[in-house]
Amino acid sequence: MLNASYEPLNVCSVRRAHVLVYKGKAEVLEALEQPLRTSTDTYPWPHVIRLVTYVHVPRAAQRKISRRALFARDNWRCVYCGTAGGRLTLDHVVPRSRGGDSVWENVVTSCAPCNLRKGNRLLEEVPMVLHAMPRPPAPVLFIRLATPTIPTGWRPYLEHFSPSSSNSTSTSTAAA
Repeated sequence: MLNASYEPLNVCSVRRAHVLVYKGKAEVLEALEQPLRTSTDTYPWPHVIRLVTYVHVPRAAQRKISRRALFARDNWRCVYCGTAGGRLTLDHVVPRSRGGDSVWENVVTSCAPCNLRKGNRLLEEVPMVLHAMPRPPAPVLFIRLATPTIPTGWRPYLEHFSPSSSNSTSTSTAAA
């Protein structure tokens, strides 16, 4: 589902997308070839819809941290050494015992050896460097996590809002 400004908002069910289109609150930008059929009518199967009126999305309200979202934000790599293999863990840049919070800006993905080496210390106390500063993820990350693969029809609407479109293609029954 896209905002009136074409900004990705979320992934919704086909039923929700159809109801929004039927009530005139959204328009179909991309439809699948297979139609939606009722006992009396045939409708386009919404694949990408856009809201007719702009919906203000409060940016101050951040999503809760989850392991999966953190790993995806850090591209499934250790932020200290860059390795993608092995067992990934979560690490607090400023340890919780030293007043660090569990917020997006303080929690990073780390491999087990780097996490063990850093331990309960600050980065200044250990010869380790963050390859990228932790930050809250872009909203499009949650769309990518909501569907296992990004359908080809969604890509033109998502590529302007995220640096990578590395997921494979498929046909999905949910509407973007």
